[in-house]
Amino acid sequence: MVNTDKKSLLLLHLVVLIYGFTGVLGKLIDMDAVVLVWYRIFFAFISLGGYMIFTQRSFRVRWKDLLQISGIGLIVAIHWITFFYSIKISNISVALGTFSVGTLFASILEPLFFRKKVKKLEVITGLLIIIGLYIIFNFEFKYFAGIMMAIFSAFLATLFTVLNRFFANERFSPITVTFYEMVAGFIGITIWLGLKGRLNSGILDVSQIDLFYLIILGVVCTAFAFVLSVLVMRKLSAYTVVLTVNLEPVYSIILAQLLFSESERMSFGFFIGTFILLLAVFLFPIVDKYTRKKSPSHGI
Repeated sequence: MVNTDKKSLLLLHLVVLIYGFTGVLGKLIDMDAVVLVWYRIFFAFISLGGYMIFTQRSFRVRWKDLLQISGIGLIVAIHWITFFYSIKISNISVALGTFSVGTLFASILEPLFFRKKVKKLEVITGLLIIIGLYIIFNFEFKYFAGIMMAIFSAFLATLFTVLNRFFANERFSPITVTFYEMVAGFIGITIWLGLKGRLNSGILDVSQIDLFYLIILGVVCTAFAFVLSVLVMRKLSAYTVVLTVNLEPVYSIILAQLLFSESERMSFGFFIGTFILLLAVFLFPIVDKYTRKKSPSHGI
């Protein structure tokens, strides 16, 4: 059992590292954010569909549920577009450092959707995140547009995560839900590109290296990473998963500093602000777990 948990934990770190690599690929791929996400989602749903056929999983979903899942899929697509756009107009460090603000949005949206009482710990965590953002804004104001786009992207990421909880039960296979979210996102972006007159042969004119990166992004960083994360989460506690996933911006910023040292050169103030953001994100599950053990019947 211990060996199984260790193996699962290592696989979870691999998943988080793969997720962290998406920012690097977004920087490397030479195309605008909308087309980039269009390709990413295409390769993702094709891969997930192939996996479902291979493992003989059901594609059956009620029409009512399919409409709701499709709506979430559109939110996912817009989230990815704004995320990659924030990288294009700033850099990976700014986008991923700012992305940690999702914890603040979660503390607001989750009680709103599930009628839960707002916890004092979540408010304190939110205040720390605001302080971190304020410091980043002060020292990296030249990336104002990128920071704002990353904040909006983090909001959308939190929104679809919260909405996905409505489908987190035994009636729905997470892989089936994700497959239809990807299909809906692809259809949504295709319609938008068509309305903008961009759905022509030019969109298929992709360099070999970009196509290779896009396949890695869609198949490995999206479909494979998701399937692996689902398998790993069956072996590990939710607390372990949450804490480990918080490492994604850390991995991303380290990768960015190693691979793009010139464009990712940031001020000391940026790292102070990012440290405060990540500290808030890391401390939250630790303190929350401690307070739950101390007083099981009362949330802080």
